[in-house]
Amino acid sequence: MDKTRLASKNILITGSARGMGAATAENYAAQGAKVCIADLNIDGCNEVVARIIANGGQAIAVQMDVTNRESIAAGVQATVDAFGSINVMLNNAGINKPLMFMDITEENWHQIMTVNGLGCLMGMQEAARQMIKQGPQDEPYKIINVGSILSRQAFDDVVPYSCSKHAVLAMINGGAKALVQHNITVNGYGPGVVRTELWEQLDKDLVAIGKFKKEGESMDTLAADSILLGRYSYPEDITGTASFLASKDSDYMTGQLIMIDGGMIMQ
Repeated sequence: MDKTRLASKNILITGSARGMGAATAENYAAQGAKVCIADLNIDGCNEVVARIIANGGQAIAVQMDVTNRESIAAGVQATVDAFGSINVMLNNAGINKPLMFMDITEENWHQIMTVNGLGCLMGMQEAARQMIKQGPQDEPYKIINVGSILSRQAFDDVVPYSCSKHAVLAMINGGAKALVQHNITVNGYGPGVVRTELWEQLDKDLVAIGKFKKEGESMDTLAADSILLGRYSYPEDITGTASFLASKDSDYMTGQLIMIDGGMIMQ
């Protein structure tokens, strides 16, 4: 690993107290980035920061509610106060609560769309405002959004989540067009089945609604039937692409969603 690849990057990552967000934060820090760990779970944030510092990296923890614009703006400002600027924003925070199509409620819809859709939009806006305020820099500023295989298709048990991740793709495309004049690129990556705390809870929820008969079956079934590489992924399978999108190697790239799904979706 190149320990200086991201040395010029000051990065804010939402939803990074655990799972893919935490793994990506630690990977970024190991490559020299200064990282703001932002999440509702402040204890989890502090644990990630402690691991990063113990390994010689630089990081701060911020409690953030991505459904609240003032909270996001405060996280951006905390990043600037700690590191001098922000030049990469990773909108990683997300939730899911599966329900079969005819059982979807207004509450389920609004909760998922607010966190995954509106939270991403406001994160993009607040980061971009600060980047524009900072003025020109040699390399592009970067906004990275976490999409999903469900940015490209939908299943009958997670329709609101799929809608929210289709929205993330729209924000990648539209944001790239809107922000290019300010030397800000917008890209994203779309994981498939990733073994994290979120998916383990999702797996339990799928059993509860009758989609699968026993815990673990959802991941094993998808791995056997839908993933060309024959296995589900782990956060460490995602960090390489996340690192590429934060680095100068992706400078000539904007408006794109890269799938990291073991071959579930063919583009």
